Amino acid sequence: MSLNFIPLMTTQPFRYQWAARGDVNGFFALSIDNLALLVSMSGILIGVFGMPADIVLGRMVPGTAIGVLIGDAIYTWLAFRLARKERRHDVCAMPLGIDTPSMFALSFGVVGPAFLQHHDANEAWAVGMAVLVLMGVAKLIASFFGEGIRRILPKTALLGAISAVGVALIMFFPFQKIMAEPVGGFVALGVILLTLVGGIRLPWNIPAVIASVIAGLVAYYGAKYLGYLPPVIPSAGGSFGLHLPLPSLVFVEGLDLAWKYVPLAIPAAFLTVVGGIDVTESAALAGDRYSTRTVLLVEGIATLGAALCGGVVQNTPYIGHPAYKRMGSRAAYTLATGLFISIGAATGLISVLISALPESIVVPILVYVGLEMSAQAVHESEPKHVKAIALALIPVIANLLNIEMGGVLGAARVDITALPADTQHSLTVLTMLGNGFIVTAMIWATFLVWIIDRRMIAAAWLCVVAAAMTMVGLIHSPFPDGHLFIPDATTPRLVFALAAGYVLLGAMCAVLQRSTSRASTQEPIVTA
Repeated sequence: MSLNFIPLMTTQPFRYQWAARGDVNGFFALSIDNLALLVSMSGILIGVFGMPADIVLGRMVPGTAIGVLIGDAIYTWLAFRLARKERRHDVCAMPLGIDTPSMFALSFGVVGPAFLQHHDANEAWAVGMAVLVLMGVAKLIASFFGEGIRRILPKTALLGAISAVGVALIMFFPFQKIMAEPVGGFVALGVILLTLVGGIRLPWNIPAVIASVIAGLVAYYGAKYLGYLPPVIPSAGGSFGLHLPLPSLVFVEGLDLAWKYVPLAIPAAFLTVVGGIDVTESAALAGDRYSTRTVLLVEGIATLGAALCGGVVQNTPYIGHPAYKRMGSRAAYTLATGLFISIGAATGLISVLISALPESIVVPILVYVGLEMSAQAVHESEPKHVKAIALALIPVIANLLNIEMGGVLGAARVDITALPADTQHSLTVLTMLGNGFIVTAMIWATFLVWIIDRRMIAAAWLCVVAAAMTMVGLIHSPFPDGHLFIPDATTPRLVFALAAGYVLLGAMCAVLQRSTSRASTQEPIVTA
């Protein structure tokens, strides 16, 4: 009898209880986060750059959404595999969605400018796809080396660049939308800040993001009913209709123009790889130990899949796995999110929501994302390195000014060449400061961290690398579209001057290397 009893105990099958009540909260939080980013992307491309709604909503949005389905479906499967391996029911799937920083970077830095260059929406779409293909390939390769690369760059430099994007881009543009329609916008923002930041729990455990949207809509339409007429929200022209994101070779047509956007695209891809490593570590601390390489490979596959199906924004595992686990989420929420976003985009439901929902009510969640990114950068950095975070803000703010000023000058049809010489020089300086802003932010932050740590020779070599990158436009390109170039007689002198400045700065670091031991014993200068 005992011989029959033992095998029954050891071969008893394990069935993972992959759906729980907490998956409802997880689904709404993850779905609305992705929906908010699709709303923002569509608003930028249609409202700011004037791209046709049928291209944005009928091709770019469905293609971008399919990457969410691919990534979330595989992450759901990985949760099943981990649960079976460890025989645990509380395994939470890794959340994945559209990457927030690169959504702004690619919309403002690639697709929008590509459209303005020739006012050809199909060409801009092909360029966006091609850039995303390059990013997907880069992420697949980097997934095998991400850990080693991450050890080279200081954490503060990476987090500082992300934080700068969070403050200067992710929070700034949503606040513009909120200020444009402040009644619903401030109510929705208030719910987000009170719950997600202030920690106030809502009755019946209503998800904060859902409550934010509902409260904002009530305030918005209540104000209209009482006679307050906010500014008219322009419709994006969304409608129901089948837009299947099928694999396509359209991206090949945009490859020739895509290479000049590599200085922006590849760092953005690398940042999600580093973020994926951090997210995997965070999940492990919460009790779910996934393979780092597998997590990174999945985000690369999802990004490449989105690109081949018409997408223009990459995917990434989301920061916040422990939060979803605390909600009680398991694996149903990721699969449900992928299906909702992809099917909704393919059938036109997402585009209808994008057209119907005021942006001021949807974007407050992005303000929270920006706050979290900034808080993480400060919290995870050593106190002595925090100054590097502030330095990383400068090139990102310059990029923000370039975006705003470019829109104003373009709308006013100003001929820049007709402006006074000193004004043209100032615009060139601003252009150079903003182009390649993500790489510049990381380089400047890394330089300051190494100076603080007295790694003077490393800082000197970094200056040499920055000078070389400046000479070909990888950073500080003097051209409004940020394209790469080979220096010649027509290259603005400011490029050579800036490269020389980097070299001299590096030389100074090398010369002062011998005095660092003495300098390290001195008290730091404190200013009021």
